[in-house]
Amino acid sequence: MKSVSLLLKSLLLSLLLVVAGGALASDTVDINTADAATLEKVLVGVGPSKAEAIVQYREEHGPFKSADELANVKGIGLKTVERNRDLITVGEAAPAKPAQPATSAARDAAAQGAAPAAPVARR
Repeated sequence: MKSVSLLLKSLLLSLLLVVAGGALASDTVDINTADAATLEKVLVGVGPSKAEAIVQYREEHGPFKSADELANVKGIGLKTVERNRDLITVGEAAPAKPAQPATSAARDAAAQGAAPAAPVARR
């Protein structure tokens, strides 16, 4: 009787592991819209610093056109891209934020025909 009970428990545990493992393996990430925390969670071999580097690269260079472009990110090599190829999707970039309305001072100056203020040089 103990052996039957042990066998049933083993089968149940195996079934749970298969179902849970399948659910984890089905996670994918869109590298054009994901935040660093999501990239770190889904991609294998990508920790917090590499995830931040991916987001920073995307902000500086625009959306990724393919998964292979990840290899251009410092710290991400072709091996990492290949290891994660099935987890990566490349969708459209997040829509740009709408332009902020001009301040009232800028609107008043534009209405009076005044030239806009020159940019200030930063050191």
